[in-house]
Amino acid sequence: MISSFASLARLMRAALTLARHDAILPAEYQSLYPAPARWFGSVMRVFRQRDLAENPGERLARALEQLGPSYVKFGQILATRGDVIGERFARGLSRLQDRMPAFGDAEARAILAEELGQPVETLFSEFGPPVAAASIAQVHKAVTPEGAVVAVKIVRPDIERRIARDIRTLTLGASLAERFAPATRRLEPKKFVETVSRSLTVETDLRLEAAAASELGEAAAVAEGYHIPTVDWARSTRRVLTTQWIDGIPLSDIDAIAASGIDRAALATRLTRAFLSTALDRGVFHADMHGGNLFARTDDTVWAVDFGIMGRIGRAERRFLALILHGFLTRDYTAAARAHFDAGYVPARHSVEEFASALRAVGEPIFGKTADQLPMSRVLLQLFEITDLFDMRLRPELVMLQKTMVQCEGVSRQLDPQHDMWGAAAPVVEAWMKRELGPEGRIRDLGDDLGRLHDAMRKLPDAIDDWAEVGALLKAGKLSLGGGPRIRPWFLRLAWLTGAAALGAALTAAFS
Repeated sequence: MISSFASLARLMRAALTLARHDAILPAEYQSLYPAPARWFGSVMRVFRQRDLAENPGERLARALEQLGPSYVKFGQILATRGDVIGERFARGLSRLQDRMPAFGDAEARAILAEELGQPVETLFSEFGPPVAAASIAQVHKAVTPEGAVVAVKIVRPDIERRIARDIRTLTLGASLAERFAPATRRLEPKKFVETVSRSLTVETDLRLEAAAASELGEAAAVAEGYHIPTVDWARSTRRVLTTQWIDGIPLSDIDAIAASGIDRAALATRLTRAFLSTALDRGVFHADMHGGNLFARTDDTVWAVDFGIMGRIGRAERRFLALILHGFLTRDYTAAARAHFDAGYVPARHSVEEFASALRAVGEPIFGKTADQLPMSRVLLQLFEITDLFDMRLRPELVMLQKTMVQCEGVSRQLDPQHDMWGAAAPVVEAWMKRELGPEGRIRDLGDDLGRLHDAMRKLPDAIDDWAEVGALLKAGKLSLGGGPRIRPWFLRLAWLTGAAALGAALTAAFS
């Protein structure tokens, strides 16, 4: 009870903090709001501070910094969507990406010595000041005694307690949203908060981030020109992560990218294909792809850092996703609709043909349009509105994928306003479909089916023993169901026949 009141108090504090920074319904957009929102915004501005920043995005950024790391993550996502929130607003939010206040050098050195069990002078021949500070950790440039230049990431002091507090508050907020705003239930906000909460909790254990970097490094082999820094495992622990240092230009610094002479259009295409290749081919993807986490080098390669939030998607879900994307890319809306139904995303009570027609209404305006004419965010919004009509429920892993797709397009569009995400995605999706639905995919399916059959056969003796024991008890009159008449032998034989038929059906399905 006390914890719930504390979380409610923090929700109210969050609203007050946003109001003090004029970040709830900012005055600059007053004319765009409906009458009730204009009235509510006017009431909130009673609490506004003096001498606030002129940019509403910067005001929101300052409010989120005060609220905690979970809120900062939300702002980082918004910062990539200048086409949605306006370029001026996005520029104000961009300070959240890698310009958070750093904690002191003495604290950093103390954490290193405690975690690695040696003085900093022994661990590194050079250890510089922080070069980037984010909501969870900060990064120092260092040199090992062997001469390797490395990036040393150190978790902020006391961050675990702050994240746990934020998680409780967000969970309460999600519960209130589901209760008082029924329209949000289809989004399953509580499950989504659980997914975000898990990601934030994992992000504070840098051993898991090191494992994620290693895993993504292996997955990146399928994407041309996409690389992940190698991990220095000997100098990595729960609160410290040491990786290869990357000399590159952050994709958030568009002016520096332009001055470098790097082909920005090719870079945008490479980024889109890298994201989709790892997601479809290996089922793993970087799920925090804002410009501050991505670097370009003059050899036209893209490097990613910060692996605290990783997305994963199973093979079955990947196949359905590829079928859906392929249906859109080839304008085969019936195939895309069937994929939705086969995956269970749309309830079977609806009509495939009607859903296909609804998808056509979303898909047809896409073709021949570039991102500046029809951004992905608008397409996803239209798709959301239509799927709402068909009671489609969103799965957490797909929400993560969709969020990352929006982020990726936002960064790509900053690089190249003419970037066509659908055109860039087509070769990746088509190549994956040929592998997945061709001979290679069928062999893999057969292997999976044989594996499931093997597991079923291993369990069959135990099942037979259980049935035999039940049969013996029934025959001896020691067992009856529900206190009613004892089961007759003919019923037992019927049960055996039914079980045999079910096993035969399973075998047939496995090899069909």
